[in-house]
Amino acid sequence: ESKERKDQRLKKKDRLKPKKKEKKDPSARKGREVPQHPSCLFFQYNTQLGPPYHILVDTNFINFSIKAKLDLVQSMMDCLYSKCIPCITDCVMAEIEKLGQKYRVALRIAKDPRSELLPCTHKGTYADDCLVKRVTQHKCYIVATVDRDLKRRIRIQKIPGVPIIYISNYRYNIEQMPDDYGTPRF
Repeated sequence: ESKERKDQRLKKKDRLKPKKKEKKDPSARKGREVPQHPSCLFFQYNTQLGPPYHILVDTNFINFSIKAKLDLVQSMMDCLYSKCIPCITDCVMAEIEKLGQKYRVALRIAKDPRSELLPCTHKGTYADDCLVKRVTQHKCYIVATVDRDLKRRIRIQKIPGVPIIYISNYRYNIEQMPDDYGTPRF
């Protein structure tokens, strides 16, 4: 008998106690915070993207283009079938200059008159942060990079409507581009 009583007491303790309802103040309503999406996006379709394409170029993209013996502007035009303007930020230019004499060809390509130099207002010269910030502010860019971390940051932060150009099989390929622009699908 004593065992049965102990078991019953334990069962009573194990039972869930009813939750006490807290009185909520109606003036302190809590709403869900939904991030505001830019008006240029129609679902995942970015209406600001269109020829001529402005392409933000990363440091390693220029270096890998040199290794693959690809002309930056011409290969972009072959990939997108349209006029392309490579945009190089001050941070990317500073990174290439820091690399030294070994990367003088990359510096010459970055200073090409066909490319557009974009000034940076922030402190520091970390190019990845600069590119991500610029893409989140202005959705009119395509990002050209082979850096996995930068690609992951753009995808994880779920910046919609921003395509990424990368290098594979000695040519440029693009991902996340709407079919309406007529870009090739491989």
